[in-house]
Amino acid sequence: MLNSQGIKGPPYRFIHGNSKEIVEMKKEALSKPMGLTHDIFPKLQPHHYSWINRYGQIDAWKNYVFWNGVRAQLVISETELVKEVLKNSEKVYPKKKNSVYTSNLTGNGLPSIEGEKWVRQRKLANYVFHGESLKNMTPAVIASVETMLKKWKGQEGKEMEVVQEFRLLTSEVISRTAFGSSYLEGEKIFDLLHKSSIIAGKNFFNTSIPFINKLLKPADLLESEKFAKEIHDCVLKIVKKREDRVVNGKADSFGNDFPGLLVHAYHDSDNKNKISLEDLVDECKTFYLAGQDTVNSLLAWTVLLLAIHGDWQERARSEVIQIFGNQNPHHEGISKLKIITMIINETLRLYDPAVSIVREVGREVQLGKLVLPGNMDLLVPIMGLHHNPDLWGDDVHLFKPERFAEGIAKATKYNSAAYLPFGQGVRTCVGTTFAITETKIALAMILQRYAITLSPAYVHSPMIIITVQPKHGIQITLESLHSDA
Repeated sequence: MLNSQGIKGPPYRFIHGNSKEIVEMKKEALSKPMGLTHDIFPKLQPHHYSWINRYGQIDAWKNYVFWNGVRAQLVISETELVKEVLKNSEKVYPKKKNSVYTSNLTGNGLPSIEGEKWVRQRKLANYVFHGESLKNMTPAVIASVETMLKKWKGQEGKEMEVVQEFRLLTSEVISRTAFGSSYLEGEKIFDLLHKSSIIAGKNFFNTSIPFINKLLKPADLLESEKFAKEIHDCVLKIVKKREDRVVNGKADSFGNDFPGLLVHAYHDSDNKNKISLEDLVDECKTFYLAGQDTVNSLLAWTVLLLAIHGDWQERARSEVIQIFGNQNPHHEGISKLKIITMIINETLRLYDPAVSIVREVGREVQLGKLVLPGNMDLLVPIMGLHHNPDLWGDDVHLFKPERFAEGIAKATKYNSAAYLPFGQGVRTCVGTTFAITETKIALAMILQRYAITLSPAYVHSPMIIITVQPKHGIQITLESLHSDA
């Protein structure tokens, strides 16, 4: 049906589709050393890069179909079609069901669910991550960054690996802000989620044959299930602690943070608002992972880019000093950080933590000029769009924050679907503002105190686990700007 409409793609192979081919292409691409370039699309997603160019309709950046196991997946790079799919006004493009490994990692949290259940749980998340609640989180973020910066004292001139530093920072922030606890309480959860995400990433293109998997579970699946059970038990302990405090009269509510609202919904007598224990656990897992992993990735790549581009680092620092002086950031000033916003937007374009969005085709439907059969998938290659010279110009692989000088809407002559760091439409990531705010605070506080340079030991090797991460970490050196820093 797709071929008859001019959509081409690699030939289907029995059971595995193109999955084995993809694994081989990725293995080969990652085995080659990489210079310090931001042209990461051919290395991280060589299959999309190669097939978009080989099979793309009319020009090099349109649509093609490939086989993810036995299921057809149409890759769409036309921004008009992308916009229509993500808008999903006819409700025909639901979220794709999770693989068994992703289910063990996040369960059926907010990114995976549909319908009334999604509306109910999105409302809870909106309450926590918007408006006054978000403003009230600023002091906790500042306190977490201060804790990190105290550890940095005395490290001036020494090589420092920042990915692990930011992993601890973002874990502390999501614990304090969304979960009303310290990093120590969530430490085991973060560790298990990290291990589980590595397994999920490793098995992303493995063809799953359900009846065989049930009879002969692979070692990775057994380990993934074990981690899921342990995370479940850890979250239940946090929940039980909340319940016990109310039962024993030590607290008059379960709390106004995210788990507090979830526990309240779990105990709600009105079935319209009530959520199950599984829902509660899955939402906690999702927010622990999303709140930590994406911001960690964004912070790490932003610091790398500032270390390489000293001129932009100096411009960002001047802006921070102009707005805050040597004082800690405040909520009003954060929204005035225009240069830092441009830098963050360009970092998200070059190194967006998320690499693609997948939707199902719920029934036969017309998308643009195409007629699509039901029971197939659509894939939006975010990395492909962000690195497309047709959309961004021949300097697409260069770090140029000035692209965003007039905001996101005017950064490209194409529609907003050319830039999708947090998705689009009603399912835009609920934590977007929180993630950007946290990143701005951390960058501002670092730039007030230190000049950052890249260590000669740094080896540029981005890779995809769940998000885009530096395989060998990011090594920098700090130069103190104040004698007491």
